[in-house]
Amino acid sequence: MGRSRIFDPDQLCKLEQLIALPQLFRWFMISLVVGILSGIGSAALLASLEWSTNWRESHLWIIAFLPLGGFLSGWVYHQFGKRVEAGNNLLLEEIHHPQDIIPLRMAPLVLLGTNLTHFFGGSAGREGTALQIAASLADQLTKILHFKHSDRRILLMAGLSGGFASVFGVPLAGTIFGLEVLAIGKIQHDGLFPCLVAAIVGDRITLILGLHHTAYHHAPVVPTITLIGLLSAIFAGAIFGIVAMIFAKLTHRISHIFQEKISYLPLRPAIGGLIVAVAVWTIGTTKYIGLGIPTIVDAFNTHLAPWDFVGKIAFTALTLGAGFKGGEVTPLFYIGATLGNTLSLILPLSTPLLAGMGFVAVFGGAANTPIASTLMGIELFGLESGVFMAIACVASYVFSGHAGIYKAQRIGTNKYNIIPELKE
Repeated sequence: MGRSRIFDPDQLCKLEQLIALPQLFRWFMISLVVGILSGIGSAALLASLEWSTNWRESHLWIIAFLPLGGFLSGWVYHQFGKRVEAGNNLLLEEIHHPQDIIPLRMAPLVLLGTNLTHFFGGSAGREGTALQIAASLADQLTKILHFKHSDRRILLMAGLSGGFASVFGVPLAGTIFGLEVLAIGKIQHDGLFPCLVAAIVGDRITLILGLHHTAYHHAPVVPTITLIGLLSAIFAGAIFGIVAMIFAKLTHRISHIFQEKISYLPLRPAIGGLIVAVAVWTIGTTKYIGLGIPTIVDAFNTHLAPWDFVGKIAFTALTLGAGFKGGEVTPLFYIGATLGNTLSLILPLSTPLLAGMGFVAVFGGAANTPIASTLMGIELFGLESGVFMAIACVASYVFSGHAGIYKAQRIGTNKYNIIPELKE
């Protein structure tokens, strides 16, 4: 009878790094390509959106043709993009339950659709577009490398990280976003290294190509943490979370109504565009359409109208709910920054600090990504503000409930221990 082999655990541990090294090198090269593709895609998006926005602001009469732009966008997707019309939710579904490789046409279609939204005066963001461009380009590697589900899942996660990091200039937040957004309360650590590489490379490629990110505000004055300051930050975070929940539910509700009442897809954004155009004409301002970056910047420097965040919620929920293309995150930055600006009238924290807290916390609550949003706050506003950013983001995450802007997001862990575990 042969003698059985006994493996020494210490010896096995010594071999782990040697065994892992080829895999790390393989994923480094793959993630490098994903990062390059993400950076190029985000650069194209940022450059085209800058042109579309500048042209619209110089020719405001074009907003009257927003219904036409909506119809054109809807018609293009109706004819050529039914498979990819679900957008970011398709990406998450493919990670959870793989079906088919994401069609390459998702990238040009969403780029065109987002530019039509901003050119004619809809209220939307750009993160959704960056994610879809990056992930659809990255998924083409599946054909070349013959990936199975586990590897393809990591590939798509790296695409999400690369797209997010490169469009906002936040590689650390982008890394965690690709891991955290899939399921509430769970982070997929097996994709950490590829997501990190793709995020860093994607961000650098965008900068190398000459695109620069908006500097909202640098290093707000951060007070010493006191009991009053702590309670104020928690209170603000709770408000941010509730507003994030309202935005997510309102957008989904409007989308449901448009889909239920209007069967022909191109008519949905056309009718939604008509309502938005009439609303812009009625209130006499364009501050609630487009990305809204000038207003976001102003939120750190001067007191704004206390209802600005409500206006952005209404215009963005209607634009996206009607079927226009774009993202939710930059409008969430607007909503959070202006809401924080308003809260500074009643809370003993500075306007720049509360605007920065709202900037990241409303996004964190709506996307259910408190860690990524905290890191974004640190990357954008400095390490000194990190504790207040974290408090606001965590409180927002807790108070936003299990609603979110991404319908395909799973519930990995219930936020509240006092109620039965929610099923995915």
